[in-house]
Amino acid sequence: MDIIWPDLKISIDEDEAQLPDFIGHKLGIADDRISNFRVLRRAVDARKKPSIYFVYTVGFTLEGSKQELRRILSRNSHLRKNVSEPEKKTEHKPEKKLLHRPVVIGAGPAGYFAALALAEAGYKPLVLERGEAVENRGKSVQRFWQEGRLNLESNVQFGEGGAGTFSDGKLTTRIHDDRTRYVLDTFVQFGASPEILFQAKPHIGTDVLTSIVKNMRKRIQELQGEVRFETKVTGLSFRDGRLYAVMAGGEAIPAEAVILAVGNSARDVYGFLFKAGVMIERKPFAIGLRIEHDQSFINWSQYGMESHPRLGAAEYQLTYKDSSTGRGAYSFCMCPGGRVIASSSEEFGVVTNGMSEWARDSGVANSAIVVTVRPEDFSSEHPLAGVEFQRSWEHRAFLLGGESYRAPAQNTMDFINNKLTGELSGKYTYAPGVVPANLRQTLPPEIGEVLARSFLDFDRKIKGFLKDSVLTGVETRTSAPVRILRDETGQSPSAKGLFPAGEGAGYAGGIMSSAVDGLRMAEKLISMYTVSYRE
Repeated sequence: MDIIWPDLKISIDEDEAQLPDFIGHKLGIADDRISNFRVLRRAVDARKKPSIYFVYTVGFTLEGSKQELRRILSRNSHLRKNVSEPEKKTEHKPEKKLLHRPVVIGAGPAGYFAALALAEAGYKPLVLERGEAVENRGKSVQRFWQEGRLNLESNVQFGEGGAGTFSDGKLTTRIHDDRTRYVLDTFVQFGASPEILFQAKPHIGTDVLTSIVKNMRKRIQELQGEVRFETKVTGLSFRDGRLYAVMAGGEAIPAEAVILAVGNSARDVYGFLFKAGVMIERKPFAIGLRIEHDQSFINWSQYGMESHPRLGAAEYQLTYKDSSTGRGAYSFCMCPGGRVIASSSEEFGVVTNGMSEWARDSGVANSAIVVTVRPEDFSSEHPLAGVEFQRSWEHRAFLLGGESYRAPAQNTMDFINNKLTGELSGKYTYAPGVVPANLRQTLPPEIGEVLARSFLDFDRKIKGFLKDSVLTGVETRTSAPVRILRDETGQSPSAKGLFPAGEGAGYAGGIMSSAVDGLRMAEKLISMYTVSYRE
């Protein structure tokens, strides 16, 4: 009988390899009756720090007679039988034949997972990416961080792997979709640690992600898909409301099915879609600042100890509801043992983000603290008003930073008191560098006030949160400021053949949900079209 044991708690100092022995002892049976043991999930319980536990959900096969197994289950109500449901296969009859191979625009998580699904189904997709392959992209990013020389087409936002490549590589998500397991398995297949399959808060890290995306590219190519880098899409051509070509790299590429998987920084794409009559609407997002602490302080606050070899760098998650405005403030993209990075993709704008490598060993913790903004906060009802809202505050940060892509920074207490910082008192990691400033000038006044009140609340939740912490701004690219509408078929209602996908289309937030949405749109395309072209 296959058994699931949830909420199995052991000390972090106990050996995980001894779990089968522990189970045998608890059930009063011989160890050799337990087989097929596997860890399904592992989380940390630090509620009674410094006594910290790992909480496991494990699966195993238990040998014995039916009568004995029923007796064991009746005595141990926390155990349950693992009843796996047969895989449901959806039969579909594609309506049309594709005359040309499908095109995927964007090589981020949504784009690459869509392309992989299409390639595995025999559709030989063409992937168009404006930025460089990840090997060269990394050089362009380092040049920007070290010298302030921004490559407008290949940077932290644009290039193979998408914006998530230069991040912590978090795979946590709030969505409940069976495709998430496929995404995790695929990451492991292409080089991620198998631990991500059972960690409660899995992450990959920038250093590992760069090799994973290369391996995904190679697999797509092995399946006769094509990936073109440094190929900027400048427009889509429609006839009678239906897509027939993609304008890219100076040519018109015939296409009647396109998965649009650009990131939330592809503002020029939003522009030509709007001019072409593709239906776009404003949507809320969040803006704010990055806060940095010594990682050892965060470890103490969360674990009651400075470090432990089995715990790694501690994380935190904070939320605040402002009673006077109704706005929410929250920590976003928290990067333990990481650094704050320059993430601009346009001239004359400063954008911050956070990044960690797999080891999370920089010694500095950072997180965005952001506040929700609504369409009514924008200057107009234009569908792209949110883009201009972001751009205006990024430009103010650029001016405050000395017009050189250095970022304005401030001691947190000075921000609360609306006081210019003369000298920074904590750790800060942003490159190409920072300039002491008053970050209230990089945010709408009401947003600044809500942030200040949220910091005071967070200091009550994590004692000492305000002390020796430094803020850097501005964080504007939390999610897309628009949604590209799509109908039940996955297509734009005003542009048949166009399948908007992922974070840039307004349907995802993060690596996992973007990958899942890319898969979903590939499935939609496959359900509608069968292959008839020859390449």
